[in-house]
Amino acid sequence: MLSAGLPQGSVPKLERPGPLRERVYEALLELITSRALRPGQHLVETELAGHLGVSRQPVREALQRLSTEGWVDLRPAQGAFVHEPTEDEADQLLVVRALLETEAARLAAGNVSRKGVEQLKELCVVGEDAVRADDVDAVVAANAAFHAEVMAQAGNAVLAELAAQVDQRVRWYYTPVARSRGMQSWREHRELIEAVAAGDEAAATRVMRAHTEHTRASYHDRADRTDRPAGA
Repeated sequence: MLSAGLPQGSVPKLERPGPLRERVYEALLELITSRALRPGQHLVETELAGHLGVSRQPVREALQRLSTEGWVDLRPAQGAFVHEPTEDEADQLLVVRALLETEAARLAAGNVSRKGVEQLKELCVVGEDAVRADDVDAVVAANAAFHAEVMAQAGNAVLAELAAQVDQRVRWYYTPVARSRGMQSWREHRELIEAVAAGDEAAATRVMRAHTEHTRASYHDRADRTDRPAGA
């Protein structure tokens, strides 16, 4: 049941006023991308409405929208379920993410500033502290903030807009591997900061390409272990 699948306190009551339909959608999307609602989990309208403190209508509308966007599967005579991404879906998304992030790293190195480097260092400290505390949610948030800052320093609005379109799905795929990536991911971030600080576009490109590939490989390794029969 839904109530057994969500950590206590993970679903805040929605405050009014405001466009309720949009707020319900955003709340459900956050629960999905953070994996508080797990892939394959059955989504019961009445339970969701109860957790969010709303009627079933905005929940139904939100589920329809989430289905259109590929976050939820609506199955005839069965109901709504959190979408389970296939290996091909994950691979395609992570390949696109690598292309966007690699170009962002190159541009950030070309636009280097002392303030920008310090911001990246501060975010790196936040992420490293989260790893030491074994706080996966904080690690995922810090990782997203770090990459968003690199994207911002790239100074290309079109690139940033494209990256924003895949950002939530990247979080969705990154969450299961955040713990296994651990401190190594942040060591790679430190390498990137060095390249950006030096204004070395080639090095920044190389480091970011390797970094995104390591995350992609970690996701596939995790999927392989999940699919492997017990004892294999």
